[in-house]
Amino acid sequence: MASHPRDPRTSEPGDDLWQSGPVYTASDRPLARLVARPVREFLRIEAAGSLLLILAAVVALVWANSPWASSYDALWHTHLTLDVGPLHLDESLQHWVNDALMVIFFFVVGLEIKYELVNGDLRDPKTAALPIVAAIGGMVVPAGIYLALNPPGSEGGAGWGIPMATDIAFAVGVLGILGRRIPAPARLFLLTLAIVDDIGAIVVIAVFYTSDLALGWLALAVGLLAVMALAKRLRIWSMVVYVALGVGVWFALLESGVHATLAGVAIGLLAPAAPLLEEEVARAHAREALRDNVLDPDELAHLRFLLKESVSVVERLQATLHPVSAYVVLPVFALANAGVQLGAIGLVFTEPVGLGIVLGLVLGKPVGIFLASFAAVRLGLGRLPERTTWSMLFGLGAVGGIGFTVSIFIAGLSFPGAELLTEEAKIAILLASLIAAVVGVVLLLAATRKAPSLEDPDI
Repeated sequence: MASHPRDPRTSEPGDDLWQSGPVYTASDRPLARLVARPVREFLRIEAAGSLLLILAAVVALVWANSPWASSYDALWHTHLTLDVGPLHLDESLQHWVNDALMVIFFFVVGLEIKYELVNGDLRDPKTAALPIVAAIGGMVVPAGIYLALNPPGSEGGAGWGIPMATDIAFAVGVLGILGRRIPAPARLFLLTLAIVDDIGAIVVIAVFYTSDLALGWLALAVGLLAVMALAKRLRIWSMVVYVALGVGVWFALLESGVHATLAGVAIGLLAPAAPLLEEEVARAHAREALRDNVLDPDELAHLRFLLKESVSVVERLQATLHPVSAYVVLPVFALANAGVQLGAIGLVFTEPVGLGIVLGLVLGKPVGIFLASFAAVRLGLGRLPERTTWSMLFGLGAVGGIGFTVSIFIAGLSFPGAELLTEEAKIAILLASLIAAVVGVVLLLAATRKAPSLEDPDI
């Protein structure tokens, strides 16, 4: 396997000092050797976020179905009040998680979309064409299956957006478990598809799951976003300014009736995806500062600023917030929302809401992704990823049926006040995501069983 230079965006601060440096995790102290280093290595595994998400969901399920189930409900329905001058917010702890903490997750999604549009695969129409078409097929077919069982106007008709979503964290985690059996272009196809899927989910939430609009608050949110865009254009670099404006956008959207988490997406899309300074500027200043082999505090502070600004804001924020999203926000979201009573599991296969979600995710996703991809290739709109077979692509489509996070999120928006329907939908999502993961792994193992070695020295 070819060696690679260290990537500063993913390397830990103490990597170069692992053997002899002063960092605590490099020491031979028992706590560092037995706890700190194993935890650090676990958090660097691609599937670690997914494993924590699964653990949180299992804890929630066990807790909600144990003799202490009442304490689960009591915790997440505890009300927290925030009074700041004329502003008053009184929400349950679960709503604070869903309406406030999840802003970080959607902000990271917005950053990923912005990066892909400017620097990634969504920038190249030829590369992006197939996963874009596949993602559309993977949204339309599941929604169609759901609506066939739950027509518009019926009790469960509002939940058609639930089976449209693909959970990036789980999908990437499953491919991480399969390792190098899956070629890099196939993994890139699924990742791009999931990002396009996220764009679709955001549009669906914004357009179809928005309550009555308060136009004054919405205008204020748009105005604050415009101020943020102007500040970026004026090259105002203080993060404090953008955090203050971002909080204002979030509150205005919360009061407007548009779901407040969309503030995260909008702000993420506004983040600069190109470095504010040319990398050569930082290099030139570094050479000049080191000419006398001495760095004073002022020179060091200046160099830190120049080096930081030679990396785009999008990349810096992704590197900082992705671990927070994966290891804190999503597990807490799962803990707050996955605690459903499994006594109602029989409803999944007898009631149209549960059946529509299961069939949409487990059957609709792979069929929609496969048929859309087949049509795109035959029409010359795209081409199969390198070293990817049609059977492998169907397996990738099955993995795309893992809907977990965004599906649960949309379920909460679909049936406000209808607790039984929401519980039924969540059980169906959990069951369907588990089935989709197992089916996807089996199909991909079968598709790659006779394939030649997929070792790629450039990965």
